[in-house]
Amino acid sequence: MSASRIYTRTGDAGETALFGGGRTRKSDGRVIAYGEVDELNAVLGMAVLRVTDGWVKWRLQIVQADLFAMGAHLATPPAREGRRSPRLPPLPEERVEEMERWMDEASAALPELRSFILPGGSEGGAALHLARTVCRRAERAVVALAVDDVVHPVILAFLNRLSDFLFVAARRENALAGAAERPWTP
Repeated sequence: MSASRIYTRTGDAGETALFGGGRTRKSDGRVIAYGEVDELNAVLGMAVLRVTDGWVKWRLQIVQADLFAMGAHLATPPAREGRRSPRLPPLPEERVEEMERWMDEASAALPELRSFILPGGSEGGAALHLARTVCRRAERAVVALAVDDVVHPVILAFLNRLSDFLFVAARRENALAGAAERPWTP
C-alpha cells in the first residue's frame, strides 16, 4: 500500500478549493475564518499538553472536536449553481449552554475577581490565556465573514462563549497550580 500525497500543487497560485465545489482566493474571508478556527484548534492542542487539570483537559478535547466540525461548516459556502451541499458534521448547538455550566462550576471554587488580571500564571494557565486571545481573533474573523455571507449563528455564539470559558479555565488551572493571579495596576 502506498501513502497518499499530501501536496496537490493546486494552491500554488493562491487559490484553494471549498467544500461543495468551487475555488476561491486564499485571502477570501471564508478561508481566513476557517483558518483562524484551525489555528485556535492547534493552540488548544498545545494547551492540552500543558494543562495539568484533568477537568479542563477533558473539556478542551471536547471543544477541539467541535471546532473541527465548525471549520467544515465555515469551509462550505451556501449551495448555488456549480456547488453542491456536502454532508457536514452536526454543529454542537448544545455546547454553548454546556460551556456556561462549565464556567459556573469552575467559578464557584475561584476567588471573586476584583480587577483585571494579567495573562500568565502557570504554564497551563498561560497556554489557556493564549488560546483565549486566538479564540477572540477567530471570532472577529467569523464576525467579518457573517457581514457578507451566511454563517450559522451557533458558530458565533460558540466562539464567544469559548473565549469566556478559556479565561475561567486559565484561572482554575492557575489556582490548582498555586500560581497567583497578577492584578493589572495602571
